[in-house]
Amino acid sequence: MGGDGFVIPVESQVSSVKKKKKQTTTKKKTTAVSRSWVSLDREGRSTILDVDKYVIMERVQINARDLRLLDPLLSYPSTILGRERVIVLNLEHIKSIITADEVLLRDPMDENVVPIVEELQRRLPSTNSLYQGQGEEEEPSTTQNELAENEFPFEFRALEVALEAICSFLDARTRELETDTYPALDELTSKISSRNLDRVRKLKSAMTRLTNRVQKVRDELEQLLDDDDDMAELYLSRKVAGTPESGSGTPIWFLASPKDYSKISRTSRVSAITIRGENDVEELEMLLEAYFMQIEGTLNKLITLREYIDDTEDYINIQLDNHRNQLIQLELFLSSGTVCLSIYSLVTAIFGMNIPYTWKEDHEHVFKWVVIVTGIVCATIYVSLSSYARYKGLVGS
Repeated sequence: MGGDGFVIPVESQVSSVKKKKKQTTTKKKTTAVSRSWVSLDREGRSTILDVDKYVIMERVQINARDLRLLDPLLSYPSTILGRERVIVLNLEHIKSIITADEVLLRDPMDENVVPIVEELQRRLPSTNSLYQGQGEEEEPSTTQNELAENEFPFEFRALEVALEAICSFLDARTRELETDTYPALDELTSKISSRNLDRVRKLKSAMTRLTNRVQKVRDELEQLLDDDDDMAELYLSRKVAGTPESGSGTPIWFLASPKDYSKISRTSRVSAITIRGENDVEELEMLLEAYFMQIEGTLNKLITLREYIDDTEDYINIQLDNHRNQLIQLELFLSSGTVCLSIYSLVTAIFGMNIPYTWKEDHEHVFKWVVIVTGIVCATIYVSLSSYARYKGLVGS
């Protein structure tokens, strides 16, 4: 196959990436898109491909629109697409193309992708490959034949690794968020301060973003489970089995079996294909349901966390309302006192006016009675206003 690019063995590079520590100095990100892919075959053998998108399109027979979903510079929601010959997988950092013979994973040197490559290398080899070390003349046992007939399709083994990785990744992020959020909320309830409020605000923003990411993965799995036709599109091995190659109708997952397995009668193999009818998606449905329940549990954790945050916000608002009410009560008492003092000042102003009146003459002894009576009247008015406010429930007892 022609195309510009070169191939590099991946084992040594993957091991070296694990040993590298995360650099503390930040570097300016370039706008160039990484052309690095890793290819894993049925036996788990991996190869680094440094090629452009046109080579990938020709290699797996995929159109540009579907390949654009895996572009790291473009923001697309989590997607699992079944096409004629491939499964396009876009789950957060997992950007993969799965065929009936190989798995292509983008940016294999990423720290979040390296563990997925290693897990694929461990789990992709089929059960039948374990018996390939036996002699060619040794007849495979009945147990081996049964394992071959019930062999999990290659594309589903790869899909399972991807779903397990993304569910574990999101669950780990959720647990980290819970570890940081619950103590912060408890500290905020004990002491309301700008620092604690800002900390909770940042954690709530992080929770909202994580909830949206989990929700997208969950909705994609739910959409697949609701449509049997979409699930049937993911059976790549079944499609290959329906297209005989070199005059053989053997399914693609039988190709990894030992040579002696070809001695099994053609009738038994055809019956195995018949059992797995085109409308039989129970195998994939059980796989998707398991991870749907796991991602649903992660989403429930985030919903519980959001409810706890909302309850804390309600509690904080109640506390603030209580403080506000106390300030209003204080303002009411101060206003009542101001009214009483205004009355006292009015009487003082009247008697202090520098206007000659005859009733001011020879009445110096009346001054003390005016002061006493005015003070008693103002105090009575203040007590009356306070009693009325308590009677109406405007202030606490």
